[in-house]
Amino acid sequence: MSNEDDYFKRIENEKKAALKSKIDTDASAVASAERKATHWHKCGKCGQDMETLAYRGVEIEKCPDCHSVLLDPGELQILAGEESATLGSFFGMFSKS
Repeated sequence: MSNEDDYFKRIENEKKAALKSKIDTDASAVASAERKATHWHKCGKCGQDMETLAYRGVEIEKCPDCHSVLLDPGELQILAGEESATLGSFFGMFSKS
């Protein structure tokens, strides 16, 4: 009878662990969405709403208050062009790979 009790206890613990994992994943997704909503298109320096502008064919975000500029991944390379091999190694410092 002990083996049967152990089996049901193990099954119950696995169900609890799976439920906890799902709750944690859902909570993480909600927290991420809330952070994104709070900071979406906000200036990292002053908190002002960013404006989207077209510059040399690239959409960039610029703060109308402190004039900071936000570039998405790859936009700096597009704006700088293929001017120098040194820029390629410089840009490599900022890649996630």
